[in-house]
Amino acid sequence: MKTGITTHVLDLSNGKPGKGIKVELWRLQDSERIFLESGITNQDGRVDTILLEKIETGEFELVFYIQEYFGHSKEQHPFFTTIPIRFYTDETQLHYHIPLLLSGWGYQTYRGS
Repeated sequence: MKTGITTHVLDLSNGKPGKGIKVELWRLQDSERIFLESGITNQDGRVDTILLEKIETGEFELVFYIQEYFGHSKEQHPFFTTIPIRFYTDETQLHYHIPLLLSGWGYQTYRGS
């Protein structure tokens, strides 16, 4: 059984995994934002490492750095630069998988399995 916090990115605009996207995990505690871990999505759109090994009760934030993924052009800049996703965890749960479904103009997320 999987444990910890994991993520992956799917690019809905071209039907492929979102590869090469930097992802950071932060803990939000007492009005502070504490950096925990980062990773880069692989060819399958997944961060190879578990971003947090053991689940703790609390609020967390995943930040997806997507500006470079969509590239730069003089005619059009990406609509999104980063996508932060804040969520709450409960230590009685062993695993939280937070996928990002992405396009140039919108995104969706959910608690995966």
